[in-house]
Amino acid sequence: MTGSGPVEDDAGKADLGTVFRALADEHRRTVIAELAADVSDRERTCNSFALPVSKQTQTHHFRVLREAGLIHEINYGNRKGIRLRRAEINRWLPGLLDLLTAERRDAGADGGTGM
Repeated sequence: MTGSGPVEDDAGKADLGTVFRALADEHRRTVIAELAADVSDRERTCNSFALPVSKQTQTHHFRVLREAGLIHEINYGNRKGIRLRRAEINRWLPGLLDLLTAERRDAGADGGTGM
């Protein structure tokens, strides 16, 4: 089954403040870091992320990430596919994905304490 394309293509519309506000939330940072760690850039579903929040809150987080221009959402009717906008992010903010991936790796190394 193929999707109907991006739900809304916000590439190039977001400014630096919008991106940083989107990444200020630890759950949204985790989503982007997980996507960045997958160099094959596979499409994932919203439910494939182990976010300890309600479905409504997950929907909000993915909308914020989409509006910030960090992800594509592909509508399949009863579900949405999520894909990182790696090329655009690397063009706008070189090194950002490396920082997020390193933060995620370091958090795992210290048990998530950040110390």
